[in-house]
Amino acid sequence: MVAASERVRLTELSTGAGCACKLPLEKLDDLFSSFREGLAPASDDLLVGALDGDDAAVLRLDAERALVLTTDFFTPIVDDPYDWGRVAAANALSDVYAMGGRPLIAVNLTAWPGEVLPMTLLNDVLRGGADLAATAQCQVVGGHTIDDAVPKYGMAVLGIAHPERLLAIDRLRPGDHLVLTKPLGTGVITTALKNAAADDAVVRGAVDSMTTLNAAASDVALAAGVRAATDITGFGLAGHLHRMLRASGAAAELDAASVPLLPGALELAARFVPGGTRANMAYLAPTVDVDSDVPHDLAVLLHDAQTSGGLLLAVPDDPAKLIAALAARGIDAPVIGKVVEGQPGRVRIRGGAATR
Repeated sequence: MVAASERVRLTELSTGAGCACKLPLEKLDDLFSSFREGLAPASDDLLVGALDGDDAAVLRLDAERALVLTTDFFTPIVDDPYDWGRVAAANALSDVYAMGGRPLIAVNLTAWPGEVLPMTLLNDVLRGGADLAATAQCQVVGGHTIDDAVPKYGMAVLGIAHPERLLAIDRLRPGDHLVLTKPLGTGVITTALKNAAADDAVVRGAVDSMTTLNAAASDVALAAGVRAATDITGFGLAGHLHRMLRASGAAAELDAASVPLLPGALELAARFVPGGTRANMAYLAPTVDVDSDVPHDLAVLLHDAQTSGGLLLAVPDDPAKLIAALAARGIDAPVIGKVVEGQPGRVRIRGGAATR
């Protein structure tokens, strides 16, 4: 048993940190294709089900209310247990916001090596999750724990949304403008942290981003009439956009120079690339075309496995009003590309080096 007074580097206890610990998109696609024939499509009051591949399931209660159900958990993303709890909670709540919903209640999902790590650390993790959920006015009402050699933490979350005002991944249309509400780079930064090579200020910037709720971004998107959205997590920007485009029957072009990055991320991408990011790049290579003048490290970040990333919004009209509304809520959200006609799921990343 590690003494309670000893400093524990939680990121050393798993091979992958945060959403980068999850099974890669290629394996999940193969797995899903093997049993999807046994799944019934969404119908009647089940508005979004497993076959839709969206961020959460949605069940209509009546004309004004629909339940939104999701879950997410992962291995330590940072060494501070309280911050890990906050990040994991924000990440779990994000799927509700990505559907246009509002979280109501959550239950903890916890795996903990009880004979190795002090329970005081787990208390800090759970406290962090509860404190973050409280800022979302979401009550944590219990949970489940198992003994496991690798610690894991997350939440199952139940939210509510209007059934006629859902955000979904299959509603992209050619001409839509793509807007991103958080900068990229959490994967490479937390991988550098795991290797004890990340500056404290860089890590703090990543934690601040990961613990920022997507609530305001979701509210602004709904008010602006946005109907297509997803949150950027383990499949990276390119992967999540690819899934949206595949579901919508469209293609897209990204302007690499316009994509916002966390401070320090571009420099670290030259040295620390998570396994999940490498898996994303390999799987997406046949469908994501990267122009030759896109710097390699920037291309890495466009595939980087994010944890608690921002919302990717498809804006059908002039995005200026939405961007201004986001800015008024403290969210810097640039246009990073557009939806075009083309092979469903195909992404072209246009070149140019940004000034960072």
